[in-house]
Amino acid sequence: MFRPFSSMYSEAINHYLSKHHYEHLNLKAVLFDMDGVLYNSMPIHAESWHRVMKRFGLHLSREEAYMHEGRTGAGTINIVSQRQRGRDATPEEIEAIYAAKAAEFNDHPQPPIMPGALEVLNKIKNDGLSIILVTGSGQKTLLQRLEHSFPGIFHEELMVTAFDVKKGKPHPEPYLMGLKKGNLQPNEAIVVENAPLGVQAAAAANIFTVAVNTGPLPDQVLRDAGADLLFPSMNAFNEHWEELRVLNH
Repeated sequence: MFRPFSSMYSEAINHYLSKHHYEHLNLKAVLFDMDGVLYNSMPIHAESWHRVMKRFGLHLSREEAYMHEGRTGAGTINIVSQRQRGRDATPEEIEAIYAAKAAEFNDHPQPPIMPGALEVLNKIKNDGLSIILVTGSGQKTLLQRLEHSFPGIFHEELMVTAFDVKKGKPHPEPYLMGLKKGNLQPNEAIVVENAPLGVQAAAAANIFTVAVNTGPLPDQVLRDAGADLLFPSMNAFNEHWEELRVLNH
């Protein structure tokens, strides 16, 4: 029998509250990842990583690149370097590989906005909630697009990027910093993520985590990473936002 979506959402909230010993979810902010959530940029990232690693004598498949999504560039490079060379990459190697990867990414057409992203961002803004960006990206070209793509939505003081953290996703530091910048407790926010490492980071920060499966990974990978609720797309998240919002009053 089909269950109303509001029932599934209430169940997910109650499970989250019980697990973390909170009395209620007092929603004040929504924390968004960027790649794969706001922009359909992950296919370009995956292709760029694959090509550049090959150029430097390393191997990272396009499929594996999705599994590393949300990790800092240095973290991804070191994982591959350890696997193939038995050591971390040197700072010079990291700088060269990441610069080449950024250049490769920028040679592609600009990634489109993820369908449903602008609509739900405007709904959240109109509901008076804070919107915080938490991304592992350090590519300034994409960050500079935010104001053009989503005018009046994102503000520099409520952004966490690769430049702000020492430990990237799946470590909770990026989302803990997002809470700090928003002056929030974990039960006063929800996270919207599409990557397993991002879901792990948000769950480790004790924040209610919504996964949107905008990539090729099986749903179960995101559930296993700790997602409290899963949508098949940003459009679906947008379509159900009002139901989610009502249950957080």
